[in-house]
Amino acid sequence: MANAPKPTTVKKESSSSASNVFATFVIPICIVIGFVIWNFVLGASDNFIGGDNNNLPLPNNYPGTAYKGGPIVAVLIGLLLTTIVFSIERLIVIGKASGKTSLDTFIIKVKGLLNAGNIEAAKAECDKQEGSVAAVIKSGLKKYSEVEADTNMDVEQSIVAIQKEVEEATALEMPMLEQNLTIIATLVSIGTLIGLLGTVTGMIRAFAGLANSGAPDQSALAVGISEALINTMTGIAVSTLAIIMYNILTSKIDKLTYAIDEAGFSIVQTYASSHK
Repeated sequence: MANAPKPTTVKKESSSSASNVFATFVIPICIVIGFVIWNFVLGASDNFIGGDNNNLPLPNNYPGTAYKGGPIVAVLIGLLLTTIVFSIERLIVIGKASGKTSLDTFIIKVKGLLNAGNIEAAKAECDKQEGSVAAVIKSGLKKYSEVEADTNMDVEQSIVAIQKEVEEATALEMPMLEQNLTIIATLVSIGTLIGLLGTVTGMIRAFAGLANSGAPDQSALAVGISEALINTMTGIAVSTLAIIMYNILTSKIDKLTYAIDEAGFSIVQTYASSHK
C-alpha cells in the first residue's frame, strides 16, 4: 500500500506539465490573433475615408476608430483573448473536478451513507461521481477501511491517519485546480498598465499635433485622442473581465475545498463515533 500514491503523483505531474505547455503557447498565439484582428478586421479599408486606413475612419465607424488606437490595441485584444481562453480552460477543469453530478447532492449522499455505516457504498458513490473531490473522499474512505482492519492502531492514531490521508490527497488535487489562476490575476494589472501606456502614447501624439507650427493639425490631434481613449477602454475591458473571472474561479475552488473538508470531517466523525 505504501506505493499506491505514486501513480497519482505521476498523473498530477503530467497534468501540470501539460498545463504549463498550454500556457506557454496560448499567450503568444492570442497576441498574434490580436494583431491579425487589429490589422485585417479593424484596419479593413471599408472602415476608412477613401478606402485607405491611413486616412481618418468613416463617421461613427467604431472598428476604424479602434484601429487608430495603434498596435497597443492589438496587444490588448490579444490579452483579452488570453483572459477568455484561460477562463474557459479553468471552468472546464474545475467542472470536471466537481464530478458528473451536483456536488452538493454527492456530498449529501456520501454523508448519508457514512451515517449508515455503509463505507463500501460510499466508495461506489465516489466511483460514480468521479472528479477531484470524489478522488479525495475515496482516499479517505480507503484509509478508513485500512485502519479499521488494523488492530495495532488505537482510535486516536486511526483518526490522525484518516485526516492525514485526506490532507495528502487534497494537496495532490488542489494545485491542478489553481494552475493558470496567477496568469488571470496578472492580467488584471497588465491590462490596466498597457491601456495606460496606450493612453500616454495617444496623448503624446495629440500634443505633438498641437505643437505643430501654424494652425494645429486637427487630424493628428483627433488620431492622438482616439488612440488614448481606445487604449483606455480596451485596457479597462481586459482588467474588468480578468478580475471578474478570477473571483468566479476562486469561489468555485473554495466551494470544492469546502466540500472536501465537509466530507473529510464526516469520515472522521463517523469513525470516532463508531469506535468509542
